[in-house]
Amino acid sequence: MSSQRVKLTYRDYLQMPEEQRWELLEGDLRMVPTPGFRHQQVLSELNSVLRSFVQGQGLGQVYFALLDVILDDDSVVQPDLMVILKERLSIIKPEGLRGAPHLVVEVLSPGTAHRDRGVKRNLYGRYGVQEYWMVDPQERTVEVTSLKNGALETVNLFTAGSALRSPLFPGLTLALDDLFVQ
Repeated sequence: MSSQRVKLTYRDYLQMPEEQRWELLEGDLRMVPTPGFRHQQVLSELNSVLRSFVQGQGLGQVYFALLDVILDDDSVVQPDLMVILKERLSIIKPEGLRGAPHLVVEVLSPGTAHRDRGVKRNLYGRYGVQEYWMVDPQERTVEVTSLKNGALETVNLFTAGSALRSPLFPGLTLALDDLFVQ
């Protein structure tokens, strides 16, 4: 007797209790733990910097969790931060985003880092996220990846004392020492 994994869909995802955060990764439903204070502090600073740059230059819109990004019927994620440039604002729907944002930022937490670096990075590449930042508050690093041939490849690993520069947003500079204020 073989046991087969049940692959869930967006319809199943919509039935989950709203008191919890959930993601659907290739048909596998995962509860997402509530972020801690440090995570929220870093996310708040990133949101401020990106919102000022992107919206200040009229490039698009910046959104932060909790917002569903529906990549397909079996993959629904809730990135920490995302940017949609003007040419793709049509993916914004009442239920969330239907399609890949241009930029996705995940602030790594002990309970989610493995997922963010693995299955979610692969999903983001497969569905066309142009740039993905993995922000590690513990290590005080930001790994910036860019889409090349359907996969997200590391462009740079920024560390404390350096300034993040984005291939997607020339002119954007973010001092990591300002991001990781104690």
